Amino acid sequence: MRVIIDEGRCVGGGRCAVAAPEVFDQRDSDGVVVLLRADPPAEYAEGVRNAVMLCPAAAIELREER
Repeated sequence: MRVIIDEGRCVGGGRCAVAAPEVFDQRDSDGVVVLLRADPPAEYAEGVRNAVMLCPAAAIELREER
């Protein structure tokens, strides 16, 4: 699994950080998403998928690698 974020699209909603705090955080200055783990382990997959669905700006892309 590979996570890609588009900081320019992020609106600082914070839903990603709530859904998968092991993978996402937010900058204190403006709330923009911070990617903690671009290649998270499989155990975080459900949280990352939820974060992608919950993102109001569609700023998170998930690439499932096989």
